Parts: sequence; structure tokens; C-alpha cells
Amino acid sequence: MRNQYLIGLILAFAPQVLAKSENAAREKTEKAVFASGCFWCTESDFEDRPGVLQVVSGYTNGQVVNPTYAQVSAGSTGHAEAVEITFDPKKITYKELLKIYWENSDPTVNDRQFCDQGTQYRPGIYFLSTEQETLAKESKEKVGTFLGVKVLTEIEKAGTFYLAEDYHQDYYKKNPIRYKYYRFNCGRDQRLEKLWKKPASSEKPGSLQL
Repeated sequence: MRNQYLIGLILAFAPQVLAKSENAAREKTEKAVFASGCFWCTESDFEDRPGVLQVVSGYTNGQVVNPTYAQVSAGSTGHAEAVEITFDPKKITYKELLKIYWENSDPTVNDRQFCDQGTQYRPGIYFLSTEQETLAKESKEKVGTFLGVKVLTEIEKAGTFYLAEDYHQDYYKKNPIRYKYYRFNCGRDQRLEKLWKKPASSEKPGSLQL
């Protein structure tokens, strides 16, 4: 009888305990939204970084509800191709994400990134809190000083983020040959190395400090 009673208690309270555990896990994570041209590339630049839990491709800061890739790529919705990052702030900070972002984008142009042109490929940082806004704007000033140029990357409050179609998610993993061909021929890494005077993944002295 005692065992049955204990089992009954466990079954009764298990959903509540599980819900509290899930809520606690969600409270420990934060989100960030960045745009740096083709979201296939932006996604690959952030995935597998320690502390980054998930990166998804999508569309943000436009005027059309539930836009499709065809609509966005035509430049008719006002959206930017972007990624939404879920991260553990105890393992990687927003400021560290900003450093990764800047060193994997070209802040000297607007309405384009590398070989892709149009408002849908504009570089942007879309903040989700006052703290993110402050850090993003401070980092923009430092990038301008570091590069000695006017930084054209927009910093705006994040609008609704719409998830891109399934075939866009993890495209660089699903289609590695096509992805590498596109990235190389788009001149992305070549431009990054020239702009930042180093491979984007390098941490050698003299790299951007935020």
C-alpha cells in the first residue's frame, strides 16, 4: 500500500516538477538576432560555438506577415535574411556574440553583403533588450574606430522573426558541396580576410576588442 501511495504522489507531481524544470532551463537562455547577408553563411558562422545552443535561419524586420523565401528574395517584403540565436549567457556573452558577428560581416556597405545585393541582404543587429541595444551601439563605434571607416550596419529593435523554410535550416550541413561552392564564389571569406586583415576565426593580437 505504501509503495502504491508513493507512486501515486510521484505521478501526481511529476508534471509540475517537469514544468518547473523546463521553465528554469528557458530562463537561463537568451536570444540574439543578427543579419549579415545570406543566412546559410551567418548560421554556419555561429553554430558549434561554445555556449550557442541553437541557430535558426529566418526573416526579420519587414512588413509582410509570414513571408516566403520567394517574397523576401525578391526584396518586396522589407525583411532581412537573418538568424535567431539561442545561447547560454553563462557560457558565451552577448558581447562575445557581437565580436563573432562583426568579424563575419562587412559593415562598410548597406543593402548588400559580399556578392548578394538588395535590402534583404542588408547587415543588421536587431536588439531584444535595452542592454543589447547599448552593447550593440557601443560595439558599432569601436568597429568604426578599429576599421577607420563609417559603419553602415543598422541597429534596430527586433521585429517579428519568421522561421525560414525547412530546406534553409542547416543548409551548410545538408548541402556541403553546394554551400562551399556558393560561399567561395561569393567571395565572403576573401573579403573578410582583407577587411579584418586576418581569417575571421583568428584570435591573434590586434584583433577587434569589444
